[in-house]
Amino acid sequence: MAIKPILFNTEMARAILDGRKSCTRRLIKTRRKDACGFYVTRRIDGSFAGIYEYDENESMFDNPLEPPYQPGDILYVRETFAWCPCWDCGMDTEQGACTDHIYHSEKKEYGCYMYRASCEDNEYPSADTWHPSIHMPKEAARIWLKVTDVRVERLQEIDEDGAWNEGFRFTTPCLTRISADGHTCDLDGPCTSPIKYCDMTMGELFGRELWNSTIKKSDLDRYGWNANPWVWVIEFELCEKPKGEN
Repeated sequence: MAIKPILFNTEMARAILDGRKSCTRRLIKTRRKDACGFYVTRRIDGSFAGIYEYDENESMFDNPLEPPYQPGDILYVRETFAWCPCWDCGMDTEQGACTDHIYHSEKKEYGCYMYRASCEDNEYPSADTWHPSIHMPKEAARIWLKVTDVRVERLQEIDEDGAWNEGFRFTTPCLTRISADGHTCDLDGPCTSPIKYCDMTMGELFGRELWNSTIKKSDLDRYGWNANPWVWVIEFELCEKPKGEN
C-alpha cells in the first residue's frame, strides 16, 4: 500500500463529498519517443492484465506501463484551498467557533484551512487567497480515498453507469422541458439548438462537456473525446485518514 496525492477540481471534490463520485479517468500517455500506440493484454476471464507500448513496426516493448495507483493505495485529495486566521484559535476545535463552518479543517497555528468546494462565502476568503490544488500540502488534506480497482479502457467505452460514477450530472442548456421518458425533446416546433444534445448518449455528453474541458485546446485532436484515447479507470471509496499521517 502506498499513500499518494490525487488532484480534483472544485466540482469533483464536491461530488466526492456528496457521495456522487466513485471513479475517475486519467489519460494514458506514451513514455517512449518511439512509441506509436498501446497494446492491452487480458486474462482468461477478460480482466485487464497489462498495457504495453509498441513502435511503428508494431513491435511490443517488454515493460508494461505502471498505473498511477494500485488497488489498496490510499489517496489524499488535493483541492482548491485557503489558509485563514481564526478569531479565537486558542479554543479546542470541538468547542470553539471552528465547528460552526463545515469548510474549516484542523487548525495550523492560529488559523484554519478552508476549502472552495465547501465554502459558500464568495467574499471571504478573497479571490487572491485561494490556492490551486497543486499547491495543497498533505497536512491540509481532508478527503481520503482507498483505491478499489484499476483498469484501462478506451475513453468512448464509458457507459451511462460509468458517467454517473464519475459524478457527472448534466442538464442540457437548450431544453426547458423534458418528455416523460427523460430523453426526447418536448418543446414545440423545430430544434434550434446548434448542439443536438438529445442525440448524444450519456457517455458522449461526459466526453464532450466534461472530459474535453480538462484537455488543452491544442491537445484535443490527440486526447479529446473524438480521439478516443486510452485511459486509466480508477475506482475508489471514501476512507479514514491513516493513523500517523499528519
